[in-house]
Parts: sequence; structure tokens; C-alpha cells
Amino acid sequence: MPDSIGDLVALLDLETIEDNLFRGRQPETRLQRVFGGQVAGQALMAAMRTVPADRLVHSLHAYFLLGGDPTVPIVYDAELVRDGGSFSTRRVVARQHGRAIFYLTASFHKTETGMEHQDVMPDVPEPDACPRLSEMLERLSGMPGDAWDQEWAALDVRYVGDSRPGGRLKGPDHPALARLWIRAAGVLPDDPTLHACVLTYASDLTLLGATLVPHETYIGAPGLQSASLDHTMWFHRPFRADEWLLYDQVAPSASGARGLALGRVFSADGRLVATVAQEGLIRPVG
Repeated sequence: MPDSIGDLVALLDLETIEDNLFRGRQPETRLQRVFGGQVAGQALMAAMRTVPADRLVHSLHAYFLLGGDPTVPIVYDAELVRDGGSFSTRRVVARQHGRAIFYLTASFHKTETGMEHQDVMPDVPEPDACPRLSEMLERLSGMPGDAWDQEWAALDVRYVGDSRPGGRLKGPDHPALARLWIRAAGVLPDDPTLHACVLTYASDLTLLGATLVPHETYIGAPGLQSASLDHTMWFHRPFRADEWLLYDQVAPSASGARGLALGRVFSADGRLVATVAQEGLIRPVG
């Protein structure tokens, strides 16, 4: 995966092949298939490249169709579905080896003023008081934390806690809770479209893992087949992806070899900036 925030920015800087047709490069990785957040972030960037500059993304809905091949580039074909007075809609298909591997529909909106309310941010420890995500994964998996840090070097992730036995979080109505602080590991340019793509990239890193909290396992564990199936995001308020964001995750259901997870993303000053939903495959094997 990207070795630095500069590499992540370069990963999201797509090559224009033709009108509304783009190519995304691949990073060095040990993963057997393309990270879902990478495809989602690149597809969103492809859509953004076709939208008037005064319209920012407010929602995206995506389906992961096939595991991506990390050894060849991905081609993104953007369809200009509609440009209205306030909203624009785009559809993007990602292809490899002549097959569609991913679909994304995104909607963009001119900035407007209106009614305001939001949920209250949970009371959590400061990021510096929380261990790195790699430390938690090392305890779970036995894999050295340095290996996790190397694979996800473009992101700084601190683990607040979860609802495992002995965990920090307790919620009688929610058996599967997990909270993290997350930010880009470096300073990003002042481009809101890039910040949206970086958050989209990061949003896929831990969300499906929340569905496994009550089951004492983790993404990548032996005996577990896991994959993102679909992914949805709503962007509510301006934010910077290179400043700390609280990723408050809950998984209300796991059944039929699928798990559903929901995430609220808060800025450090308590603003609800995005909401995320994902369903994924969590199939015991062996």
C-alpha cells in the first residue's frame, strides 16, 4: 500500500486517457487483491474530475463485484448521468481484464444553507492516549505491528477501544462497537475533493472489522473469508482528512455469512462530518 501520504495523493491522481475515461495506478502491496478503499477513492476521484468545480460530493453508493488484481492498473469509465440546477449525478465503472470489478454512483451538490442539527460526539480519550491500531492487531493476530504499519503507512490510526470482553466500550443495546481516531499521516493540499477521496480510502480500512468484535476474530484471520460487498457514504460538513477524525462504528447485525456496519465520523471539535455504511462477507471456512 502507499508508503506515505505523498504516495496516497499520487495514487488518487488519475491519468486521463480520454474524455471521462481514467486510469489508476497500483501501489506496492502484499495484499492478494486490491484494497477496497483504494478502488472507491479512485472511482470517486474519476467522478469528481467530470463535475463543475462548485459542486462537492454529498453521497456515494458502491458495489464491489470482483476482487481487483493488484498487479495491473484499473480503468475508470465515468458516465455523466445528470447535471441539474443544484445537483450532479455520476456513475463510474471500474474495469480490469475486460471485466467490471466495481460500480459507484455519486451525487454532488452546490453549497447551500439550511436547517442544522446533529448527533453528539461520544466522549472518548484523546488520540495520544490511545494505542496505534497496529498494536491492537498485533495482539489479535500475532503478526508483528511493524508489518501492519508498513502496509498502512499513509494513515495514522489510533484504537480507542471496542466491546470485546474486557474492552473499553460497553453498550447493552450494541454488542459490536469499535471506535478509532484516524487521519492522513501528513499534510494534504487545500483541496476538499482530495480530502473526500482520502476519507473514502480510509473508511474501508476498519469498518467491516466491527462486525467481528463479538466473535473474537479479525479481518485476515485463518478460517475466515471476508470481503466488502457494498459501501455507502454521506458527507455532511466540511472537514480535513489530515486532522484527527473519530470513527465511531457499530455493527447492528451479522447473519447469513454477512455483517452490516455503520460508522459516524466526527471532527475533533465535535462536528458530524460523514456517515458510512457497509455490508461485507464474513464467512467461516475450513
